[in-house]
Amino acid sequence: MAPLKSLEARYPLLDSNFQSFCASNGIFTVEDFLLHDLSVLTAFAEQQPNSDRLKEGITQLLSIIDRQHQPWLNGLQLLEDARQNKHVLSTGFEEIDKLLGGGVREGQLTELVGPSSSGKTQGPKGDCKVQMLIVDSISSLITHVLGGSGPQGHALMTAAGFLLKKLAHEHNIAVLVTNHMVAGEGGTLKPALGESWKSIPHVRLLLSRDPGNKISNISILKHPSLASGEVARFVIDD
Repeated sequence: MAPLKSLEARYPLLDSNFQSFCASNGIFTVEDFLLHDLSVLTAFAEQQPNSDRLKEGITQLLSIIDRQHQPWLNGLQLLEDARQNKHVLSTGFEEIDKLLGGGVREGQLTELVGPSSSGKTQGPKGDCKVQMLIVDSISSLITHVLGGSGPQGHALMTAAGFLLKKLAHEHNIAVLVTNHMVAGEGGTLKPALGESWKSIPHVRLLLSRDPGNKISNISILKHPSLASGEVARFVIDD
């Protein structure tokens, strides 16, 4: 992405003082800015003599990014697009289809999250026509490039997510990815890939399995039109 210096001519708030402030926080490009914790950056700005101007610069840079990365569709266009072009694909499980209002939708990125043996790989099946792209274990593909909390790895992860969303939208297919669970605070399980990833999929579904039987539970973590927390139960074959 563009270096901050290249924006100075058009946006006076992003002057050499603002650039020096950003540089002291390891921020040299728009990409660096996006990957930085903005609450920490704002708090640091408040400690500086010219805090008001620095905070105005942060706000202006955010507005520049917003203008340059508008959604593909506005609300009315999205509704009309969904009515005309975006079909719902059955998952092959009646209970899941009921939970999701018919199944997974073309044009969207859907994520199945769950521990091993919870039924992630027993999910939707495509037919001979390309209607669905399935990436089994997106976390396994991405984790090795993350490099801990390094900005380059997180940028690559975000870019991969938005590429999948673009494929779904432009080719009118459903994209389904699976993700595993990792230990969080206090040993509780949480989806892998962390906070930066969770805002990317249109739909996030959590799978779990009752110990000692074939009953799996699926709940909605995130959905553009359905309430979070809704749960369905289904039987899987080992």
